[in-house]
Amino acid sequence: MEKVTATNSDIEKAAGVLRAGGLVAFPTETVYGLGANAEDSAAVARVFQVKGRPPTHPLIVHIGGAEHLGEWVEDVPATARLLAERFWPGPLTLVLRRGGRVSLEATGGLETVAVRVPDHPVALALLSAFGGGVAGPSANRFGSVSPTTANDVRAELGDAVDFVLDGGPCEVGVESTIVDATGEIPSVLRPGGVTREDLEAVLGRRLAVHSTSRIRVPGQHPSHYAPRARVVLVEPEKVVAEAELAQELGHQVGVLLPPSFADAPVKAHAVVAVPDSMAAYARGLYGFLRKLDQRGCDLIVASLPVEEGLGLAIANRLRRAAGPRPSE
Repeated sequence: MEKVTATNSDIEKAAGVLRAGGLVAFPTETVYGLGANAEDSAAVARVFQVKGRPPTHPLIVHIGGAEHLGEWVEDVPATARLLAERFWPGPLTLVLRRGGRVSLEATGGLETVAVRVPDHPVALALLSAFGGGVAGPSANRFGSVSPTTANDVRAELGDAVDFVLDGGPCEVGVESTIVDATGEIPSVLRPGGVTREDLEAVLGRRLAVHSTSRIRVPGQHPSHYAPRARVVLVEPEKVVAEAELAQELGHQVGVLLPPSFADAPVKAHAVVAVPDSMAAYARGLYGFLRKLDQRGCDLIVASLPVEEGLGLAIANRLRRAAGPRPSE
């Protein structure tokens, strides 16, 4: 990760903005968040307004440490304690019964709340200086590509954010894994920065992964993480042919070229070679999509990685990016 650029003065100023009911964009290890005081209903409502996010779509409450979890939830089952001890700070969000401290606006009206401890020095310093919980989705317009740099936030939201804390580029690059820990048997509601395999190793059992659930959580909208360009998913061996055909038909085609075809010549408007490493791919995914948008592509051709480890999270994001747009 590049050197953190936020100063102590910046962090104190951001904490003051939160106390005054303002909005702060802040870095985490996953993506940049758009934060508000989780106990301030009016501030939380403004998050939804700025993002254009449906008010029934819950936010994640960021807290400063696992020792604060009991302040925000009704009870902490043994499974949740185990996962918090192992993966916090880190890219894991736990869904638990809502405690009285968190506003219903932040939970989308649900009696459950999504909570995590971010693994980023600037985020943790902000939470410490603020002294409370920060409710925050990704700092972008609802449904669009998540921001992984402070400049992404400024380009997307501009003056709608009261203060932007610049903590450098995000190290993980895709959002946190969300686990439903309300019942006896946990399940993954959104794949993310903590892999299913790592969770299963700690819990000693297989975990189901749900694309939809009875509990509403971030990232389950049919179209999410989407660039302006339409995303088309094909088998890896068909990426080049599909891209070249679309280019011949008049599209400005962007290509996410699979590693196995890295040396293949492609007649397309813009080409991004996907890294071999799934960690590097996850870190760069949203940047790749933004780059292809900036190059003027109207169609992006991509394939899904093997759905193991971080490949599961990448595949989830690409499927949502390729989902039906609201007008369809």
